[in-house]
Amino acid sequence: MGPSPTTLSKLKLGKLRVVRRRLLQRYEHQPYVSCLAGLYGCQWRRYQRTLATPGDCCCSKLECVSFALLIMTFCLTLVFLYFWSEAQNDYNDFDWFNFGNLGFWFPWSVVLLVIAAAFFSYVTLLLLLAVCLLSEGQKLYLHWGHKIGILVTLAFSIVATAVLSDLWSKEWTTLLLSFQVTAPYLHVGGVLLVTLLSWPIALHFFRINKKVGRTLIMGLYLAVLCALYLVPLGMYSPCLKKEGALGPAPALIGHRGAPMLAPENTLMSFEKAVEAGGEGLETDVTISYDGVPFLMHDRTLRRTTNVQKVFPNRTDAPAAMFTWGELETLNAGDWFLYRDPFGTAWSLGAEDRAQAQNQSVCTLRDFLELAAQRGKQVIFDLYRPPRGHPYRDTWITRTLEVIQNESSIHSHQVLWLPPDLRNLVQKMDPDLQQTSGSWGPVEELQQNHIVQLNLHYSSMSTEMISEYAAVNISTNLYVISQPWLYSLAWCSGAQSVTTNSPQLLNKLTRPLFLMTPDEYNLMWVLTDVVSFILILIIFIFHWWRERGLAFCSGSKPTLEHGTYSKFRTEMSDVWSVSSVNILGEPAGSPLATEPNLATVSEH
Repeated sequence: MGPSPTTLSKLKLGKLRVVRRRLLQRYEHQPYVSCLAGLYGCQWRRYQRTLATPGDCCCSKLECVSFALLIMTFCLTLVFLYFWSEAQNDYNDFDWFNFGNLGFWFPWSVVLLVIAAAFFSYVTLLLLLAVCLLSEGQKLYLHWGHKIGILVTLAFSIVATAVLSDLWSKEWTTLLLSFQVTAPYLHVGGVLLVTLLSWPIALHFFRINKKVGRTLIMGLYLAVLCALYLVPLGMYSPCLKKEGALGPAPALIGHRGAPMLAPENTLMSFEKAVEAGGEGLETDVTISYDGVPFLMHDRTLRRTTNVQKVFPNRTDAPAAMFTWGELETLNAGDWFLYRDPFGTAWSLGAEDRAQAQNQSVCTLRDFLELAAQRGKQVIFDLYRPPRGHPYRDTWITRTLEVIQNESSIHSHQVLWLPPDLRNLVQKMDPDLQQTSGSWGPVEELQQNHIVQLNLHYSSMSTEMISEYAAVNISTNLYVISQPWLYSLAWCSGAQSVTTNSPQLLNKLTRPLFLMTPDEYNLMWVLTDVVSFILILIIFIFHWWRERGLAFCSGSKPTLEHGTYSKFRTEMSDVWSVSSVNILGEPAGSPLATEPNLATVSEH
């Protein structure tokens, strides 16, 4: 015969009580805690550690300060790491800026990123160890070596942020732009992190007796939680669009060609840009001492030629003070292979490497001929020669001569950017597409026959681009090389972008982040609601658990050698009770009277 219904009900009741006992008990996982305490405070021996007594603070005043400093360092390091990782679009400018000041090439941008990532990983590990120790009820003790490490990390973050803010303040605009793409994901990640932190927060909230401590913990936690929940109210992104509202992808204009695949401002670089899908070519024009317009971005030849080897006494001389015969003797491609400014030279095949090594300074005429043959638009900055140069006052007319008489390019393919003598240029060649490097009132731009704006990407504005497009003035943004920034320009409605990486951006078939407002609102609300429910469940569980411990024990548990030891053998009693019920004992079994509960310590 099987067990009676009464026996089965007792058996189920016994199992429920076993589960309840397990939930109410606290265990010390010795190997796990030893590892945490050893890594955090070098407390590898058990007698070195102290368990936090219920009602007391988790650590001494000194350790509270250390923990607060750790949190502050984590936040500042996170801000700097995010700031510098989002600045990757301009790493090349940063490295060449240092080259101009230091006189030698080194990828300082990547080094700074690696250092920032290492420091962030270090403080994140310490913070994770601290949270885990708090979750195990252990008192915190941070080793003095880690305290020094935190101070070094904090100093690095403050100094690096201050220096970059002073020298490169425009990058903060890039940071703000990045939020228009990353904010939805940062919101979800932040809510998830705060939801996970609710476990140790709730544990210590219900174990602390002092009202000030409880108020401080709960006040800070709720403030952060509410801020995260409501962040989307202030979020704006042009990539939140209704179905079908996204316009065509911006056309790609190769910045000095394709400088990731070939030496900048060389014929090879422009050919690579065309092959990568570039619809336009951008460059910089200087006029030689004997009147030959040629391509060169810098004031000197030191960065992109071997002038130091060929003309060692004229390394810092203005490029415009060289004759074309002298410029022809220079190598304009070998530097690309041994300096490798974008870290992409390794990807070149043997044939491309050989071609790069033999590049020479390119004339404006050859550049225009390549564009004419491939049917591409061109845009260029035109530098006025220095004082004492024969063409200092005729540099514009000399350039127009090359466009009109020495090349086969059509004037309408040229986006004329130089602002000097614009009215004269318009009269001499009205087919040139007048382009302005700064925005202004629509009426003023139309009076100057402006048909295109060439603006730095930090000026990106959906409203401004739309306003100019309404009067047939297109907007080109420079220099955009990162997919996220190109996605933002796409969503903002820019007609074209100047880029260092046409071979990468040409592969994007849609913006990285594109969502309808309804889809985003659903994601936002679901994230907040699920988080709130989970946090509520966690707090209710800890309240029930702490209340159950206090009620069942009838008094505060005592401490022995830093761990709870009262009623260590209850689990064996529970399993004995269950065994008796399985055999079908009568209702007077020990399960009828629940013994006192306390914390079990596994030694």
